[in-house]
Amino acid sequence: MRFPPAFLDEIRDRVPISSVIGQRVAWDRKKTNASRGDYWACCPFHGEKSPSFHCEDKKGRYHCFGCSVSGDHFKFLTELDGMSFPEAVEKIADMAGVPMPVRDEQEERREKERASLTDVMEMATAFFQERLQGPEGAKARAYLRERGLTSATQQSFRLGYAPDSRNALKEHLAAKGVPKADIEACGLVRHGDDIPVSYDWFRDRIMFPIPDSRGKIIAFGGRALAPDALAKYMNSPDTELFHKGNVLYNFARARKALAKGGTVIAVEGYMDVIALAQAGFENAVAPLGTALTENQLELLWRMAPEPVLCFDGDKAGLKAAWRAADLALPSVQAGRSASFALLPEGKDPDDLVKAEGPDAFRAVLADARPLVDLLWMRETAGGVFDTPERRAELGKTLRELTSRIRDESTRYHYQQEMREREQSFFGSQRGPRQGRHDGGRPGERGQGKAPGGQFAKGASGRIAITESLGQSALVKRGEGMSVREATIIVALVNHPPLIDENFAHVEFLDLANADLKKLHAAILDAMAHDAADERGAVIATIERAGCGGIWGRAVELIKRARQWPALETAALEDARDAFNQALHLQRSARTLHRELKQAQAALDADPSDENFRHLIEIQAQFNDVQATEALIEGFGVSSGRVGRV
Repeated sequence: MRFPPAFLDEIRDRVPISSVIGQRVAWDRKKTNASRGDYWACCPFHGEKSPSFHCEDKKGRYHCFGCSVSGDHFKFLTELDGMSFPEAVEKIADMAGVPMPVRDEQEERREKERASLTDVMEMATAFFQERLQGPEGAKARAYLRERGLTSATQQSFRLGYAPDSRNALKEHLAAKGVPKADIEACGLVRHGDDIPVSYDWFRDRIMFPIPDSRGKIIAFGGRALAPDALAKYMNSPDTELFHKGNVLYNFARARKALAKGGTVIAVEGYMDVIALAQAGFENAVAPLGTALTENQLELLWRMAPEPVLCFDGDKAGLKAAWRAADLALPSVQAGRSASFALLPEGKDPDDLVKAEGPDAFRAVLADARPLVDLLWMRETAGGVFDTPERRAELGKTLRELTSRIRDESTRYHYQQEMREREQSFFGSQRGPRQGRHDGGRPGERGQGKAPGGQFAKGASGRIAITESLGQSALVKRGEGMSVREATIIVALVNHPPLIDENFAHVEFLDLANADLKKLHAAILDAMAHDAADERGAVIATIERAGCGGIWGRAVELIKRARQWPALETAALEDARDAFNQALHLQRSARTLHRELKQAQAALDADPSDENFRHLIEIQAQFNDVQATEALIEGFGVSSGRVGRV
């Protein structure tokens, strides 16, 4: 039986290749990075003691660097298990939950027709490209130059120009022998019973070819050049090849770029994707002029476990982010979530990289917030919870929200997270109410002095930041080496079992201090070369990296701070307690720093009650973290054991 290519692509995309191969091999814990879909094992095709067999979910391929076997899902089953190709297809389809196609001669004929339609679309793409470079395309070329797109970028994305003519494309294709029915089936002309003579769908527009997952052109987007055009952007109509809600612009190129690492970034439009690619962000995609759909979200998850959804920073962008959060929430699970990045108000990615360069967009991505943060912000920002009934209403809303999650384990953890946030949020309001300095009700703006003694800068005397918060090591990106970060690094080096136990956290550790970042890089280097099992081997790697002096300063800081559990002489159990405590505080602190910057910027730009309450919320969280931080920076790790420095 001949299987339609679209069916094979679908079941391959639905089933990670690691889940097929993982039934026959044991993954190597040290080399495997499951969060990135990157797996290593001893090769099942030949005997070996060290893992040289590699598979990657993003590519859907496996390769052994020992015996050179390689292939996809189907080849693995046919070569290792001796299945026939139809049997392998049936197994993968069953894992994907997709029914096997029944042989349909009519469908096979339609598949051949679709193949011929892609040939027509390729001819149309070439026609538009030629017109862009000809005399007719002068105005379009000038527009693209004004938008900062280089000639190389235009050629890479195969941009073109549709002449201001009712029949230029139609006559060009007809002259090449393309049947009228094929031109109509591709959506290249407007036709119908009420249109006596068909005419070109796109006229006087810059053309953006839209490829499918295999790179075949299946549709076009057109940007009008005439200022009085009825639609600024226009897509091809739905056809046999193209269904707008099932396609992401730049999907094939972005998926290929992800082989270099990173995650996929979803932005709003064609120009954003192209401008970002030109600035070095080749892993960006965009929906086609509509809000993100469930099918498009599924495509994003096939590419990466946690895509970044990037929205404009205005009210419309925030509402779009909330819609996307609601769309994603029911389907989140381990290794399947999303984070949200909001741009500065009034700017899209194209504007940002053009005005401020790639680093400005990297900063936006670095401040991306996880789904749980966005949901919490939406339900609490601007709210007044000064009565038991109002607090109960918030709790009810959060429970209803988290109940939408279908995965039981993820739902449990979301519910637990929301309960803890509630307790922290309301717990911080007991006693003297936050924000109540002038006799007003809780949460109202005060004209008095902030708890830390610093007045707000801005309208109406709103509190921008307390003095204690501003001076805290949690908030400052201090140049000096912090005890907390040094505790983490020194404990890892002196007690290597912690590296293996906390592999995922260690690999993606977020540190502020540049010197400790160098020690972290040396630890990763030791891990990569299987030299992280013994303290001596890790220290030798540090010395080879020229970081011996940094290591000495870190150890001295730990001794002065009396953090004895991180030292070599401590028991592993004590070191584990100190490490876990410091890691928890570190992750909280780094998140707090990002949130504080955003909250302060929002209050400066719009000194509203909503933004004021959000800053107060962060201050309350800071107070909780600061109390625990004192155990490390003032009095040592809270352990019941006695030790010596």
